[in-house]
Amino acid sequence: MTTRRKFIQGIAGTAVMATSAKSYANILGANDRLNVAVMGTRSRGKSLLGDLIKSSSSNVTHICDVDREILDSTVSYIASLNACRPKGHSDVRHVLDDPNLDALVVATPDHWHATATIMGLKAGKHVYLEKPCGYDPYEGELLEKAQEKYDRVVQLGNQQRSSPESIALMQAIGAGEIGDPYHADCWYANNRGTIGNGKIVAAPDRLDWELWQGPAPRRAYADNLVPYNWHWFWHWGTGELCNNAAHELDIARWALNVSFPNKITVDGSRRFFAEDDWEMYDTMFARYEFDGDKTIMWEGHSCNKVLKWGRSRGTVIYGTKGSVLVDRAGFTMFDLDGVVTREMISVTESADSGDLVGGGPLTSLHVDNFLNTVNGKSSTQHSPIDEGHKSTMLCHLGNIAYRTDSTLTCDTSNGHILDNKAASSLWRREYEPGWDLTI
Repeated sequence: MTTRRKFIQGIAGTAVMATSAKSYANILGANDRLNVAVMGTRSRGKSLLGDLIKSSSSNVTHICDVDREILDSTVSYIASLNACRPKGHSDVRHVLDDPNLDALVVATPDHWHATATIMGLKAGKHVYLEKPCGYDPYEGELLEKAQEKYDRVVQLGNQQRSSPESIALMQAIGAGEIGDPYHADCWYANNRGTIGNGKIVAAPDRLDWELWQGPAPRRAYADNLVPYNWHWFWHWGTGELCNNAAHELDIARWALNVSFPNKITVDGSRRFFAEDDWEMYDTMFARYEFDGDKTIMWEGHSCNKVLKWGRSRGTVIYGTKGSVLVDRAGFTMFDLDGVVTREMISVTESADSGDLVGGGPLTSLHVDNFLNTVNGKSSTQHSPIDEGHKSTMLCHLGNIAYRTDSTLTCDTSNGHILDNKAASSLWRREYEPGWDLTI
């Protein structure tokens, strides 16, 4: 176990490998491991790779990355652990051709999420997909249909769904401990800097720019786009709502037991570094209204790390008999007088997670839940794609309301926008010829 912990530390970049390690393929139970490919191994994918290596249920057999240096270094690192050397390739289509592959982990930029997942499902693979579940609402709907058609496990990477404390809280709310939950406030704050003004230049030799773009219509390479700043361009990214609100909005929706909203209003703006290339809001207030007189308020600050309840992220749920503050580290419950009635705090997870990688014990639990659902060891999948789609839809609808400067009204059976032609035009993007999504 100590050796496996050192594996994950090395992959995640949190520690340098201090001693030589035995092959993780020789750990007890290795013959029962699922063969897994990881697509995108920088940042978040790097963290997920570490969780897969330390798991007793997986064997990393393939690495896929369009950056040749990242690809080669990742393959070499895993091989240095005296494990079986994984196959490396820049094109996921080549990876998915391997009949011995069981599962695909997708940790790419957002515009690739649905395309890679559907490719994986068509190839008969199970998929662990980082949030959001699609670039737009249409892609989320298509993923639901594809999962049903190909009957494989698709787990969305909203890892707080695997938190023992959050699961216990939802059971307590269901049992009526705070009465009828009617409202949730959730927030995220960071202190992101400027992305500057990029120049159109040739892509680095190590980067396959054609494959990086994949299903998105072609654009010239700019020197402030890769590896992270694509998040803040509408052509590639989905903003802070899909980047981080996706987590807290998911917890709020789970707690209130609601699905699709009937009304969305937002107040978003670019308050910082207004002269750089960032195309989106960095400050956002969004209100979601649901049937049953339930509401969710989102407050996002990308460039102003203002704390609420001493935290940079979290959710407060209000009920008719009390309230509860919940984050990744656990929860504190209060009665109507504000007196603490119950508390459950993790001894391993930090409440404050504003880093770009977002790894930690919850991700390990979430990855294990995916693997154990696939291999039949768990009867409860924590984040199936139908639930993930509902939460991601809140993020997309907030973005659409912002981009069209309008209040949205929606069909509560599916989230579709009503009587707003401009907003409805953003439901589905155009694809590069030859990359249209089909199931």
